[in-house]
Amino acid sequence: MDTNLNEFEQQMRREIDAFMDNAQETRRKAATAPPQWPSDEPTPAKAARSKPAGAPKTGHLVKLAVRTKPLELDSIFEHVSSSISKIEAQLEAEKAARKAGYPIIGYVVETTRL
Repeated sequence: MDTNLNEFEQQMRREIDAFMDNAQETRRKAATAPPQWPSDEPTPAKAARSKPAGAPKTGHLVKLAVRTKPLELDSIFEHVSSSISKIEAQLEAEKAARKAGYPIIGYVVETTRL
């Protein structure tokens, strides 16, 4: 058992020493490397986005079934929320629907992430 423990300790010392030597080399390289100055060349063009430039990057698209009168057929109201929370996006959509003149909100049809 002592030999296994000694072998283990020696192996661990070798690995720690190798790691420390590697860390010191990278520090030396970083200290001796010249600083990276920004170039005068124009930056490369960005890749084309799958969404238009004005579209939000995160959020939810909430579709609500809304009515203006109690016995009217439901119509779909869509609202784009920048919130990452589904519940908060739903609440924002309900507020926007009421503000748009739909006092009766039947139910949430669909909530999808952008």
